[in-house]
Amino acid sequence: MNFGARLKQIRTDRNLTQPQFAELIGIEQSYLSKLENDKSQPSAEMFGNIIRALGMAPEAFLAGLDQHTQASLRHIPEVSQFREGVTTRRVHHARRYIFGAAAAAAIGFAMMLAANDGIFFPNNQYKYVSKGIIAAGEGENIFDQYRQIQGNRMGAKLITVEEMLRLTAEFESTRMRRLTVESWRDRGSVYFEDVPGGRRMFELVDKRYVHSEANKILQYLGALLAFCAPLLLVVEWRLRAAARGITRTSDNYNQETP
Repeated sequence: MNFGARLKQIRTDRNLTQPQFAELIGIEQSYLSKLENDKSQPSAEMFGNIIRALGMAPEAFLAGLDQHTQASLRHIPEVSQFREGVTTRRVHHARRYIFGAAAAAAIGFAMMLAANDGIFFPNNQYKYVSKGIIAAGEGENIFDQYRQIQGNRMGAKLITVEEMLRLTAEFESTRMRRLTVESWRDRGSVYFEDVPGGRRMFELVDKRYVHSEANKILQYLGALLAFCAPLLLVVEWRLRAAARGITRTSDNYNQETP
């Protein structure tokens, strides 16, 4: 919108005639007519008088003007300041968008690396096996040495062969209760748990890489964030370029239209 159209718009919005509007501003009606028909441009002093008479902030008036009109009024300090402010805001907005997109991309790549390395959610699954319950006073290797212990007792003629076989069979049937546990937590090569009747010793027998569902989701979200952020930056830049092109086309049309 050019200056005259903006001035006329404000007058009609306030239901004022040209004579009334001219009197409000403190100018002659003929001069107001020239301003509204863009046959004259206001001086810096006249622009200030118009703004004060209307009780408007310069920014509110200038926001409705097109770029070409603003450029033609750059001799007015308020217009120059307004244009500089618009440019500064655009630069700040672009910087914030660029920094935001860069940060989003960095966070996305960090999420992908964290998912791959299992930083937040483990990717390694550990398999532990306990051979049975170790009673109080027994050694940790009781299940491996029990048969040998009874064999030594038989060799020392403390028990008979039949007693050795009976004790060994009872031990294996009542005490050797194999238990397998799979865990995402690394509890070392050996760990113990207290249970009724004694304690269990769990030994690590297998460790395998399993990409957990949580890390799959984290990796997917990270990839989405990493690759969409630059894409959105390009889209935003293209939209701004298109908007500038539309504005230039509109300004050229306004210049060519009598």
